[in-house]
Amino acid sequence: MQAYRITAGQGIGSLQRVALAPREPGPFEVRVRIKAVSLNFRDLMVARGDYHYQKAGGASVIPASDAAGEVVAVGAAVTRYRPGDRVMGAFLPDWIDGEPDRLNTARAPGAGDDGVLASEVVFSEHSLVAIPDALSDEQAATLPCAAVTAWNALFVAGRARAGQTALLLGTGGVSIWGLQLAKAAGLRAIITSSSAEKLARARELGADDLINYRDHPEWQDEVLRVTGGEGAHVVLEVGGEGTLQRSIAAARHGGAIGIIGGVSGFASVPVSPLALIAGNKRLEGIFVGSRKMLEDVTRLVERARIAPVIDRVYGFDEAPAAFERLASGHHFGKIVIRIDA
Repeated sequence: MQAYRITAGQGIGSLQRVALAPREPGPFEVRVRIKAVSLNFRDLMVARGDYHYQKAGGASVIPASDAAGEVVAVGAAVTRYRPGDRVMGAFLPDWIDGEPDRLNTARAPGAGDDGVLASEVVFSEHSLVAIPDALSDEQAATLPCAAVTAWNALFVAGRARAGQTALLLGTGGVSIWGLQLAKAAGLRAIITSSSAEKLARARELGADDLINYRDHPEWQDEVLRVTGGEGAHVVLEVGGEGTLQRSIAAARHGGAIGIIGGVSGFASVPVSPLALIAGNKRLEGIFVGSRKMLEDVTRLVERARIAPVIDRVYGFDEAPAAFERLASGHHFGKIVIRIDA
């Protein structure tokens, strides 16, 4: 089989295509022919060497966590799937349902364990979710990390419901999924960007309020203005030290701020506990979600006929270019690699 390996801490330039021997599935495992893989910001973090789950510096790993494909072989004890079924793998293969804990969030493909940027991958049958007929392989590959993270931040941790307001920072994969899910669930959606073009595209996806943070550096004040001084019920915070204080200020009394990522880093993040206490605001870390959350968001995507936003699809030979596109920050939505090896 064909795969890519990357060396933690040595950058995108260390991405190399290799030939590997395929592995037969164990009793409760399923071998999947991978058709499409989507990239996430954490894949860049692994390349840079600053992802918390990665292998020690100098060790290589098959990158990426999100894939869709077709079952080609099953272990003797497998009951959930059979050859020919279309499936996608959960980001956290051991977190099936319920609350997260140290054990069920200990493994994440593409960092500490080998990932999915390969022509074939062996999964535990319990980590897989069926792909609806309405979704292509490329579309389905965008769900496991970004869509589940947005779902968790909005509706599980954030407890948002129809008629409330969601604030989405930027136009990366999680934020665009957050926009689409929020609108499908009847929420008002506010989105920020420094690009007028990207804001116009967000409007086409249903965004109710657009904030260009180049025009409004204190964009939290603009959030308060467009909400009549109330603020957002839930905030998807992806910026880190450059945005966290503003995200807290933009949340309404009793609101939730889901910390999803830190594009600007976390070297110095001064947070005033008084702002949280006085506003009864909840600040919660969001580390993707469970297999059940993937099943739940997939049902909403199917029912609401949501078309995942794909920025660009690359061939398997073009995987390095896909990583470069992600690193550029010019993308809108998800970057996908089609596995045609």
